[in-house]
Amino acid sequence: HSHTQHYPLSTSAAAEPEEPPLPSEKPQHKKPQTEPPASEAPLMRAVLEDLRVSSVTPDSVQLHWTVPEGSFDSFTLQYRDAQGQPQALPIDGGSHSVTVPGLSPSHRYRFHLYGLRGRKKIDHVSTEAVTAAEAPEELPLPTEEPQQEMPKTEAPPSEALPARAELEELRVSSVTPSSVQLHWTVPEGSFDSFTLQYRDAQGQPQALPIDGGSRSVTVPGLSPSHRYRFHLYGLRGRKKITHVSTEFMTAAEEPLPSEEPQQEESKTEAPASEALPARAELGELMVSSVTPSSVQLHWTVPEGSFDSFTLQYRDAQGQPQALPIDGGSRSVTVP
Repeated sequence: HSHTQHYPLSTSAAAEPEEPPLPSEKPQHKKPQTEPPASEAPLMRAVLEDLRVSSVTPDSVQLHWTVPEGSFDSFTLQYRDAQGQPQALPIDGGSHSVTVPGLSPSHRYRFHLYGLRGRKKIDHVSTEAVTAAEAPEELPLPTEEPQQEMPKTEAPPSEALPARAELEELRVSSVTPSSVQLHWTVPEGSFDSFTLQYRDAQGQPQALPIDGGSRSVTVPGLSPSHRYRFHLYGLRGRKKITHVSTEFMTAAEEPLPSEEPQQEESKTEAPASEALPARAELGELMVSSVTPSSVQLHWTVPEGSFDSFTLQYRDAQGQPQALPIDGGSRSVTVP
């Protein structure tokens, strides 16, 4: 695609998301930095460095990066999927890590991370990663749980004591036909990371890497009316320190919102004294970023507050999908 090299800057920004960059394009992206007058350039300078792979599973990769100087409004991660189709993932400008889901086992991917100011690509870094092989034997069964605990006693006492960390209370906070939101607590110590393991509706083992600071995760891509068993492991380095499990069943498939008016009516049935303090408004729903395979949405809550949100839509096959969202959120990326 050598023709992309001849586009002026304004059109190349629009054309790029369709196709992940090739290494030969790197020099072109660096050039625009030198074009602004010197007085303007120091203010605009922003540097992106050190894109590294921090976690790999058969179907996902976790990436981290640093911004040693300046800041970016947003990032875009571009790569080709196992079928060779270009994919682009929009990322918030405050983030310094991302988990890329939906990958294929034992496959080499090349990731290109762009730092953007407005729609202009200021800087970029690239890295390669190979996803893990599918490993059914790694998935825990209830009978294996005691073995996982054993390594604790192998460390000398001086090392084991400060490293004590506890994981408790894995609970389901939100269930839809195709996803579940899980929460957990860490009453003592801390973990470097977590791994959530489960079998999908076809019985294939799945593993989702989670940042050590997280206390909740939404698991997408599940099947309606199906029972799942989740195992959450707390890790120090690569060592599994402890784990908790839970079971639940996804909701039945539900029709899409022709029912909205009926849901509104029930509000008027509550006594007035109860209805007034509960007033909450949902304002503008805006699209802030679009790629061939995802959309980022933002919304406002001009009055009151909500416990949670649910985003409903039909996928390309016409199947209804529902994504549970935390009540504090004001944006979501639909992958």
